[in-house]
Amino acid sequence: MEHSVAYVRTEDAPILKPPANLVGVRGWVMANLFPNWSNSILTVVAALFTYWVLSNVLGWAIFRATWTGESRDACIVEGAGACWPFVQAKFAQWIYGFYPIDQRWRVNVCFFVGAAALIPLLMPSLPYKKWNALFLLFAFPLLALILLTGGHFSFGFGAFISFVVQFLAIVAAFLPLTVFGIENGIKSAKPGLILVALGLVLRVLSYAFDIPLPAILDGVSTTYLIALLLMLAGGAWGLLQVLGAGPQASRPVLRAWLSGGVALLLVAILLKWDFGLEYVETSQWGGLLVTLVVAITGIVFSLPVGILLALGRRSNMPIVKYFSIGFIEIWRGVPLITVLFMASYMLPLFLPPGTNFDKLTRVLIGIALFSSAYMAEVVRGGLQAIPKGQIEAAQALGLPYWSTMNLIVLPQALRIVIPGIVNSFISLFKDTTLVTVVGLYDLMGIVIAGFADAKWASSQTAPTGYFTAALLFWVFCFGMSRYSQYVERRLNTGHKR
Repeated sequence: MEHSVAYVRTEDAPILKPPANLVGVRGWVMANLFPNWSNSILTVVAALFTYWVLSNVLGWAIFRATWTGESRDACIVEGAGACWPFVQAKFAQWIYGFYPIDQRWRVNVCFFVGAAALIPLLMPSLPYKKWNALFLLFAFPLLALILLTGGHFSFGFGAFISFVVQFLAIVAAFLPLTVFGIENGIKSAKPGLILVALGLVLRVLSYAFDIPLPAILDGVSTTYLIALLLMLAGGAWGLLQVLGAGPQASRPVLRAWLSGGVALLLVAILLKWDFGLEYVETSQWGGLLVTLVVAITGIVFSLPVGILLALGRRSNMPIVKYFSIGFIEIWRGVPLITVLFMASYMLPLFLPPGTNFDKLTRVLIGIALFSSAYMAEVVRGGLQAIPKGQIEAAQALGLPYWSTMNLIVLPQALRIVIPGIVNSFISLFKDTTLVTVVGLYDLMGIVIAGFADAKWASSQTAPTGYFTAALLFWVFCFGMSRYSQYVERRLNTGHKR
């Protein structure tokens, strides 16, 4: 009978190196490119196709390209590739359009200040994010407007004061909603909102029905005066309701309301001030300048308005809900090119005689409203992903509507839809090329306009111009895409199982 003797190891087993085909570059290649026969064949085909594309593109853009020259003669050599002297000659125009050469420093200042304020805002480790964001949202647009146009706008200061008063009255009528919440605030604000609504209707009617007043008010229509008084009454009602809530609740709201009024008056003074700058019409703008102005305006405007529309579409108040639904569906059901034609050519026909807006301003309004409708649906998708139990828990704790949205729902919803938001921004940036159809020379429009220059007419001029424009668009869009991925990783929006 044999007896088994247990073996007990008295020392650690030697550590062996992992197989070479499982680690390092070779391991990655074997695991991802050649794991089996089918994937290996696809890898070889893709490599051959990539080589064919790169060899042709690099051969045309670099190795066979023309790099120096003063006219088309340098680019009409047989077998020549890209005509880079054409890009060098036209590049400044592609950036500034027809902006006066001696005034281009103003555009450079806007570019530099915008980049200097945006870059720290995008870096999480840097402080003062709140003030940086306020500067970009409020101070920088005013600075850019004055620098790019020259300032010293010729509007009537009295008319602007009247606009500020009406705007503040309308905002004051809505103040009870911010203090008491939507459900309770609507009861307190209802009389004021009705007065403001009647005032707005009469304000519109004042363009068509003018009744002469005594000589002391000569030039002011009766309907306009009544509309102004109704709006003031509605605003006063809202202020009285807020004051009745007590100092602790009313002071922050009134402080914000008064700060807004002071800010509007300050804006009026700055726009009216003569800084000694030469006036440059928007018809002289062009190139990358117009592309950035249109894209940034649409992006900055569409996100907050889209959030409000998404919340309005989910509201329990029928007026707010159906207004939001109607706005979203109407603007989403119309092509952008139709919106641009409407804003450029049809809108002036609906305005009172003598009233007109700059073409670029009309285009900016149309694009901002159009992009807001699409952004609203993106945000609504994020809102629907938030469990209803979180809202019910907030209501059980006594949080009002806006606190629930601001502190609980929106941070999670916006974090979920970061890819959709950035996708809308990228789509809007590329859609700026459509402004060419209404006579605005954006980056693509100014590139195409350069093809008509007989000095640079050659078979390689247009391909080189389109290739350069595509690279510029790709740089901006790829940058936005990569930063959104960085934000997703930082916020850890993935759902681990």
